[in-house]
Amino acid sequence: MKYLFLLLTVFLTTRLAAQTEAPILISATDSPLTTPGFPALKDSLEKALGHKDPIAAAGILSRMGETCYHLGYYPQALDYHLQAGKLYREARQWIPLAQNLNNIGTLYYYSRQPAEARSYYDEALSLFTRAGNFSGMAQTLGRIGHLSEKRHEYDSAAYYQHKALSLFARSASQDGIAKIYENLGSIHEDLEQYDSAYHYFSKALELNLLQHNRLATIEIYNNLGDILRKTSRFAESIPYTRSALALALETREEYQLSSAYRDLSKAYNLLGRNDSAFHYGELSRESLLNIYSRESGKQLSIIKAMYDTGKKDMEIAGLRNARNTAISLVIGALLLALLGILVISRQRLRIRNAALLRMQEQQQFQTRTELLQVQEESLKQELEVRSKVLGTHTLHIIQKNQLLEEIQGKIVDMVNDDRRDQKKQLKQLQQLIHQNFNHDQHWDEFRNIFGQIHESFFDKLKSYCSGLTANDLRLIALLKMNLSSADIAVLLGISQDSLRVVRYRLRKKLQLKQGESLTTFIQSV
Repeated sequence: MKYLFLLLTVFLTTRLAAQTEAPILISATDSPLTTPGFPALKDSLEKALGHKDPIAAAGILSRMGETCYHLGYYPQALDYHLQAGKLYREARQWIPLAQNLNNIGTLYYYSRQPAEARSYYDEALSLFTRAGNFSGMAQTLGRIGHLSEKRHEYDSAAYYQHKALSLFARSASQDGIAKIYENLGSIHEDLEQYDSAYHYFSKALELNLLQHNRLATIEIYNNLGDILRKTSRFAESIPYTRSALALALETREEYQLSSAYRDLSKAYNLLGRNDSAFHYGELSRESLLNIYSRESGKQLSIIKAMYDTGKKDMEIAGLRNARNTAISLVIGALLLALLGILVISRQRLRIRNAALLRMQEQQQFQTRTELLQVQEESLKQELEVRSKVLGTHTLHIIQKNQLLEEIQGKIVDMVNDDRRDQKKQLKQLQQLIHQNFNHDQHWDEFRNIFGQIHESFFDKLKSYCSGLTANDLRLIALLKMNLSSADIAVLLGISQDSLRVVRYRLRKKLQLKQGESLTTFIQSV
């Protein structure tokens, strides 16, 4: 159950990133909560095509692409946007075409094809520039800047964001200016320039409050809370996060609500108030489950609409076949020679329909496969990030303990000196350093991250022996990481002789036979 919830969290976190991460995404007003139902859009598309209104059809196709984008169907969303772009281009509707190109670029960005995304952004920028549309130019520059930020090209990212800011100022778009301030804050946050990040986020908050943009205000409150937590001002972060929570409850923004609950859980955990941290963590989990349930319903609706469309096409083909058959029967009495031709024609039509059905099934299978690949890649990236964090914490502890060991040795030499006036203070300092070997906050962080990477490892281990102490579990975790005895001794702040004694006692607790390797046993759990 824990592993299932982790998968759900990663999947919905990815969806949340798609809703809030990129600058001025597919539509500033549409979201999964406000986008019309997919079946209704299908019906509207058929009417527009029936009335031979390509511009209206292109707009509906674009909306269908947005719906699929919000639900994570990137290949299907790309198909709809490409169809819309073709209609806009034929009708010479340059501004809608440029907006649609931006949407396609965003889809390529989330499909991890930055070069393709940049080419579509550049074409959109060219169209907006030729039309003299400052707002469109600014939006596109903001997207290019965001793309540069995610590629860690921070100088380019800041350059494009400032260009977008000047263009938004010329078009007097306060919402656009606020979004660029938020993007600049994100850049400085990535660079760990937290004072500058706080400054830009605060300016974005001021503008969003004036514009009554509640969704953007929620995001800024969360960003400010993040900055304060990263600068160890945990208590100061809570009012911002609570403001975000209140707005999310008021606007029923489930994604933002889950994020606010999660941030409150982090803050209270950092403050040592674990009861409150657990409470808000559970609320975040319930919110994620609600989102998953709602998203599943929307996905089923889209699948049903696609199925109904295919079924309707087959019924139309069947009616046509029946009509052809009736005509052939009437004519067959007079022209028996044509019967063979009609039979062959019918067989060809059946084969063509079967081939079309197989093609549709292959496309659906490919779509599902691509979605699974995206989800698998997200899980791999999450595991890689946590593994790197675990290695970083381990290296930090080793370096810190080695430094303390060196300092302790020097102090011992000084204590052995005849200068009696310093002995008392040096002995106290020596005792303090020795205590610090086993009381480091990084051990708690190490165990939390280790438990996330090696799920249920400790539970399986306790099935062999329920009397393991915290020190036993700490030693077992280091052995699981294949660290050398020298590194383990440094991490635990003990000598290698003491380590051999500790390992012997652990073997007895685990009831290992003589000659059986302790490390091999732990690796097999």
